[in-house]
Amino acid sequence: MGKIIALANQKGGVGKTTTTINLAASLATLEKKVLVVDADPQANASSGLGVDIKEIDCSIYECLINQSDIREAIYTTDIDGLDIIPSHIDLVGAEIEMLNLDNREKIMKNALEPMKNEYDYILIDCSPSLGLITINALTAADSVIIPVQCEYFALEGISKLLNTIKIIKTKLNPSLEIEGFLLTMFDSRLRLANQIYDEVKRHFQELVFKTIIQRNVKLSEAPSHGIPAILYDADSTGAKNHLALANEIITRNSK
Repeated sequence: MGKIIALANQKGGVGKTTTTINLAASLATLEKKVLVVDADPQANASSGLGVDIKEIDCSIYECLINQSDIREAIYTTDIDGLDIIPSHIDLVGAEIEMLNLDNREKIMKNALEPMKNEYDYILIDCSPSLGLITINALTAADSVIIPVQCEYFALEGISKLLNTIKIIKTKLNPSLEIEGFLLTMFDSRLRLANQIYDEVKRHFQELVFKTIIQRNVKLSEAPSHGIPAILYDADSTGAKNHLALANEIITRNSK
């Protein structure tokens, strides 16, 4: 039985999509079968894994709004064992269209349920908001990874996200757990980055991943080539960090 992990933080630019792409690629490299669900209208995870958005007939939008068969929305990538359900700009309007649907918070959960037997990990890249699509993702997920950028306003907004997670646990998904807080864009030369690391560690203790994602040029360059860092430069810090994260998640989940 596979595990569904949402990557969420309503703050933009914290490395959600970068983490989704590279963690998925690393898990697949470690011989896990992985499905990425791009639940962000910007569709950056889709293009970052080499999907041409203009060529797509069926995306997560059709699965949520038209109840299209989820299998029709699955596309393969350049990495063996890594598939993706791409996003579409139409997803911007999906929240309004979903308002009148029955059980609107559980549409994604119902769509993804059959896929849990076919994949080891399903990663959902959430949009930087706490709207209905993100609520759908958190309702569908078994756990959530919260990327935290090592910058001044890092902890701002986390309490709002934690509150949303608490409400979803109470009302929609009692088994939702926090997989972990992931520190991203870390630059050890900056005193501030180290202070934020200490602060996050003090607040959340065991919930903070041991792996830290360092600031890395190759991580920023890889998406423009439509491939994850592990294919772009396997020796880069970014590729190694995400491989370490994948190993840490596999170890945590095999206990």
